[in-house]
Amino acid sequence: MRELKIFSGRANHELAEKLCRHLHLKPARITLGQFPDGENYCKLDEDVRGRDVFLVQPTCPPVNDNLIELLTMIDCCKRASAERITAVIPYFGYARQDRKDEGRVPITAKLVANLITRAGADRVLTMDLHAAQIQGFFDVPVDHLYAAPVINDHFISRRFEGDEVVVVSPDEGSIKRALGHAKRLGGNLAIVDKRRTNALEVRQNTIIGGPVEGRVALMFDDMISTAGSICGAARLVHEAGAKEIHIACTHGVLCGPAIERLRDAPIDSITVTDTIPVTGEKQLPNLVQLSVAPLLAEAIKRIHHDQSISELFRER
Repeated sequence: MRELKIFSGRANHELAEKLCRHLHLKPARITLGQFPDGENYCKLDEDVRGRDVFLVQPTCPPVNDNLIELLTMIDCCKRASAERITAVIPYFGYARQDRKDEGRVPITAKLVANLITRAGADRVLTMDLHAAQIQGFFDVPVDHLYAAPVINDHFISRRFEGDEVVVVSPDEGSIKRALGHAKRLGGNLAIVDKRRTNALEVRQNTIIGGPVEGRVALMFDDMISTAGSICGAARLVHEAGAKEIHIACTHGVLCGPAIERLRDAPIDSITVTDTIPVTGEKQLPNLVQLSVAPLLAEAIKRIHHDQSISELFRER
């Protein structure tokens, strides 16, 4: 069996260290930096010839810097004769540009997939893509994980399950995700009717399903970026009489006016995972961060030993 080595980029070194602890490994040594003109520099401080290499690097903000660093690491490992290179991308940036929804626009998710493949990645391990079809943009195998079991276990530990709960989808695109959570947590399903007015603004009008009044509302999304959609949905649910409102997402991007909006919204708790680091200025008193390191570590172990990944999510 070829030796397993895990390298971390600078985007989320803490997550890489956590998953290494679960695998009883130390992160492999790598030197990363920049030349005076801002170009990225990379040097492996360990031999990778014939090794099974995993590179942990979410392409979170600053997206372009972290993406280029990932590509540089892949190329470095390829030229150092690694036997297999797996790009571990807990958060895949540029995922929202996954189709041509109007004329003369790019499909940047496909472009980035091409860059990662052409750089030399043999496979990709990622989590909760914004659109599942992005898996098909890669010409290498993609293992797509879901943070839902981690988030569901958190809410069950808080006894948020059963008839007192209503699972709310903040828009039509999140209905499938909400159904999955409702199946595990119980309760009814409600859908917020969201209409996008432009690329940056949305408007919530009505709630379909429910009932919401007097219930604990749980709202789920794949990411919270500027928080406009989730906060607008929370206000609508609050006006409909929800007793408590708790929101959760896999990727806490939290950019632009997100923190201010979340602070002012009628939300009792915000749950995110550590696919993206939540820095000091983004911390809120009601924000809880869950770790997906055990899930990623188990997936890495299964990939290394050529075992099934889908078995991780059976009956969960």
